[in-house]
Amino acid sequence: MVKVIMHGCSGKMGHVVADIVNSDPDCVMAAGVDIAKAEDIDFDFYTSVGECETCGDVVIDFSTSKAVDKLLEDCAAKKLPLVLCTTGLSEEQLAKVEETSKVIPILRSANMSLGINLLSKLLKQAAQVLSPAGFDIEIVERHHNQKLDAPSGTAIALADAVNEGLEERFPYNFDRSKDRKKRERKEIGIVAVRGGNIVGDHEVIFAGQDEVIEFRHTANSKAIFAKGAVEAAKFLAGKEPGLYDMSQVIG
Repeated sequence: MVKVIMHGCSGKMGHVVADIVNSDPDCVMAAGVDIAKAEDIDFDFYTSVGECETCGDVVIDFSTSKAVDKLLEDCAAKKLPLVLCTTGLSEEQLAKVEETSKVIPILRSANMSLGINLLSKLLKQAAQVLSPAGFDIEIVERHHNQKLDAPSGTAIALADAVNEGLEERFPYNFDRSKDRKKRERKEIGIVAVRGGNIVGDHEVIFAGQDEVIEFRHTANSKAIFAKGAVEAAKFLAGKEPGLYDMSQVIG
C-alpha cells in the first residue's frame, strides 16, 4: 500500500488526486500539505512537508512554482520521492530539480496524462516510418480562452517526441503569416487555438500524397492529470534516486 502525501491538497487538483487515491486499492492518503486547510480535508494536514510527522512513501505536488524550492529541500531532507506536477518552473528551479534528483527519486513530465505519454511513444514510431516517406507534420492544439501560454507545453512535448523519431531535428514553425512562401519540407508546423472552456485537445497530422494520418488526444477534464500522477506515485515509491518521467511509467 503506497502512502501518499499531497502537496497542494486544498486546491482543485489536490481534491481530485485525493478522490482518486481513495478509490485506488493500492494506495492511501497519508497526509496533505498546503498554506491553508480546506474544510473538507479529512486526513492529517500540515503547512509544509518539512513539518509533516505522518509517515508517507511519496509526495505528489500540484501547487505553484514559488512553493517548489522549499518542497525540494523538504523532500530531500526527509528522503521522500517526489512526483512534481507543477509547471512554469524557472531554469534555476529546473537545475535544482536535477540536483535534488541525485538525493531522491523525482518524476517530472510536461504532461501527466497517461494518454498523452502513450501518444508521444506512438508518434516517435510514426515519424520514423512516415517522415522518410515524405509526409508533412503539423500539430494543432486547442485550449480554453483563459490559457496564457501558446503553444501549449504539451504541443511542444509532442513535437519533441516526433523529432526523437527523426534522423535530424526539424525546426518548429509557429506562424506562417510572417512569410509568404511554400511550406518547408523539413519543419513541424504548430498552431494554437484559444476558445471557450476547452480543457485540452491536441492533434498531430501526418499529411502525405493522397493519404492523411491523424493522431488526436482530447482531455475532457483535468482528472486525467491527477490519475497519471497517482500512477506515477505508485511507480516512484521505493525507486532509487534519479530523474524519471512518464514514459517509464507506461513502459
